[in-house]
Amino acid sequence: MIGIMADSHDNMDAIRTAVELFNKKKVRTVLHAGDIISPFTAAAFSKLDADMYFVFGNNDGDRLLLKQKFDESGAQCCGDFGDLEIEGKRIALLHGIYEPPVNALAESGDFDIVVRGHTHHAGVTETNETLLINPGETAGVLTGKRTVAILDPEIGVEIIEI
Repeated sequence: MIGIMADSHDNMDAIRTAVELFNKKKVRTVLHAGDIISPFTAAAFSKLDADMYFVFGNNDGDRLLLKQKFDESGAQCCGDFGDLEIEGKRIALLHGIYEPPVNALAESGDFDIVVRGHTHHAGVTETNETLLINPGETAGVLTGKRTVAILDPEIGVEIIEI
């Protein structure tokens, strides 16, 4: 199983809750679709019992220190775009600031799954047999809902309010 989150915006309580949920559900991989914000959050993410991959978002400040701190905790920084092979699925991971590239990735057929953030609105759609997943916002700052997603490639996606 794959845990998916985005837009955690330094909300340490929400990050810890998401990490606990992912550990409880025994996810093997966690994908973060950007806007982690500060390097100090790496300590909370280091409690994950899973591999972690992340991309930068438009609000991530000190990218060099963010990458360094997450590298130290064992997470993998994918820069602005991740092209990943996980559990037999080809996954695109990006923050998704601009809609045309997000839609083009989903429509291309090159990926089984496209994971994005940025809008703070959770949702799952399917285009040309490609799942487009936005887990919503982990921080809950815009919508008032703190959400993450869990993907079982054989069953589907569940959006979970934390």
